[in-house]
Amino acid sequence: MDFQHSERSIALQQRVQAFMDEFVMPAQATYLAEVRAGGHAVPPVLQSLKRRARDAGLWNLFLSGAHGSGLSNLEYAPVKEIMGRVMWAPEVFNCSAPDAGNMEVLAQYGTPAQQREWLVPLLAGEIRSAFAMTEPAVASSDATNIQTTIRRDGDDYVIDGRKWYTSGAMNESCQLLIVMGKTDPDNPDRHRQQSMILVPRHAPGVQVLRDMAVFGFDDGPGGHPELVFNSVRMPASNMLLGEGRGFEIAQGRLGPGRIHHCMRLIGCAQRALELMCKRATSRVAFGRSLAEQGSVREDIAHSFCEIAQARLLTLQAADKMDREGNKAARDLIAAAKIVVPSMAARVIDRAIQIHGAAGVSQDTFLAEAYTYARFIRIGDGPDQVHLSALGKQQLGLHGASA
Repeated sequence: MDFQHSERSIALQQRVQAFMDEFVMPAQATYLAEVRAGGHAVPPVLQSLKRRARDAGLWNLFLSGAHGSGLSNLEYAPVKEIMGRVMWAPEVFNCSAPDAGNMEVLAQYGTPAQQREWLVPLLAGEIRSAFAMTEPAVASSDATNIQTTIRRDGDDYVIDGRKWYTSGAMNESCQLLIVMGKTDPDNPDRHRQQSMILVPRHAPGVQVLRDMAVFGFDDGPGGHPELVFNSVRMPASNMLLGEGRGFEIAQGRLGPGRIHHCMRLIGCAQRALELMCKRATSRVAFGRSLAEQGSVREDIAHSFCEIAQARLLTLQAADKMDREGNKAARDLIAAAKIVVPSMAARVIDRAIQIHGAAGVSQDTFLAEAYTYARFIRIGDGPDQVHLSALGKQQLGLHGASA
């Protein structure tokens, strides 16, 4: 494996880092104040930064192919790590979840008409979107459990069901929901029962029950609402790829999404480590700086080692995705998804401990970053699902010979 990033990736890393240092980092307090004042309205400072990033050509860097920048996963990984140092920074570059995954879905599976209506404004950053998959009534870690129905009725489909943690759907700019439900619940192949359909956010019958908090955070402006679909009628042309293809689309969407979360979390952990070091050298307790305490040095050393290990695993997964495809790389994607969120949560927790009361306050990004790291151990599939799948795969490869 070549440990030297491509010239293109290095150049973009330098440009994104410079943009972050000059514009994003100084805007953190303003962004927080505007979110608190505006609820689910888009903060003006974010809109200004998005225009600036787009004008600078730092836009849609996650998306390869005709619609995007053409970066490989391996080239994009260190760039996304830099963005991950500020929780909301990926949106500045139009590289944030869930839009990134939804744009990949539309680019890969959408019809030309669907792409014109939805992908073009998403690529331009004019609208936002959400992905409605998880349901409160079933264990959605097994997507075949989903109970939302998508029933054919003449030239339309009628959608009934309930979703929650539909991330981003509270944002005033959210105009599109990609909804997963069952079109053929009696199909003996449980992976051909599901379909995905495009639903305008404000379509008749789409009702917001409540916004869900995550560890007490409302996560504005995007939110994570619980939605009810009450006889929502959509034209058949809104179906993605065809009936029974929903599970296939979900697998194609979630693989890259998982590795993007890992890239971002490594950025969170790296920033937490740097804050830990600054705090340790500037804070005095019992007559010595924290940096002189052996346990603090050990925490810093363990954190450095764990971040380096997780980064290499993530880069290895990205490299295999580029060379062999997402399906072939599912072992390393699963491994990264297992390792990175837990690593980030540990590192951020150590940083919180060294910061004391400040670590759980709004004066650092640590509390929000910890919440994100802990949540991703559930989001895009809980640890246990990935552990089981990875273990089963390894047994299939090596069990017989053993």
